[in-house]
Amino acid sequence: MSITQPSPSLSTVAQVRRPTTVRLAWLVGLVALLIVLCVASVAFGVRSVSLGEIIAGVTGDTSGVAEAAVAARIPRTVLAILVGAALALSGATMQAVTRNPLADPGILGVSAGAALAVVIGIAFFSVTAPLATMGFAIAGSAVAAVFVYMVGSLGRGGATPLKLALAGAATSAAFMSLVSAILLPRVDILETFRFWQIGGVGGATWDRITLVLPVLAIGALICFACARGMNSLALGDDLATGLGENVARTRIIASAGAVVLCGAATAVAGPIAFVGLVIPHLCRLLVGTDHRWLLPFTAIAGAELLILADVIGRVIARPQEIEVGIITAFIGAPFFIWIVRRQKVREL
Repeated sequence: MSITQPSPSLSTVAQVRRPTTVRLAWLVGLVALLIVLCVASVAFGVRSVSLGEIIAGVTGDTSGVAEAAVAARIPRTVLAILVGAALALSGATMQAVTRNPLADPGILGVSAGAALAVVIGIAFFSVTAPLATMGFAIAGSAVAAVFVYMVGSLGRGGATPLKLALAGAATSAAFMSLVSAILLPRVDILETFRFWQIGGVGGATWDRITLVLPVLAIGALICFACARGMNSLALGDDLATGLGENVARTRIIASAGAVVLCGAATAVAGPIAFVGLVIPHLCRLLVGTDHRWLLPFTAIAGAELLILADVIGRVIARPQEIEVGIITAFIGAPFFIWIVRRQKVREL
């Protein structure tokens, strides 16, 4: 399975490397920013809380309304970290596997495939168990990924970035239309999934986190294990093969990790787009293209983006909330247009 996008030369890859000291400095900065955002996520919401109430809520005191609100925001923050990191890792891996700068679980229709599979499982097979729901979501992600790649590979030129993006957009639209068609006659299911389809981390519980954490850990470990192979893929299939890399095996294993991450994150938080598109591009500007560094940075930055989107959604619409899926769409859509325009200029 080959990708026809022109491969960068060794000199080009070398130009985007960063000194280790620079990478470590950015790592410290990102970790510090993550801590600040976690504090903000616990502190800000529909109800304002004081520092003392935050400390009391974090230490387990739920005697007051404010303390109880703080305690309820902690699992929400943890879920945002997990989902944001998973989606960003999935997007970075998809971009590496396809060598497509437009790759993202939402843009390529992978998230929509997971959503459709979940709805089918609940509507036609009465699936309610969390593990079964997650299994349907992962299976739907895998089917969608294979389908989009096959459609995007048709015609002359093979799976170019633009063709994959168009195939993913069309597939996503078709899948979400099927989701609506299945849900509309079923008012009970429609009410349950009305907000889930938008994508959000509200209503997070420790039970859900405990359930999804091992699955996300497995997907992340698979992606991290393929980091060196992703570096080889960036050089092109022929050169990667010449360096001893099993291109097909690396693509299959890395894609499996990305699908597991996307499916599990979608099952627990709904389809959230653009996190996997925006974050890898920003992290490449900070640490270069070495995936051994890029993937950890991407996970941290993805968690930060989703926490930030969740906090913004809670603050700007008080006393209501705006789901994170809407906030990330506002952030990611202009970024997507910018990438497409830059890609067209490069091809010209």
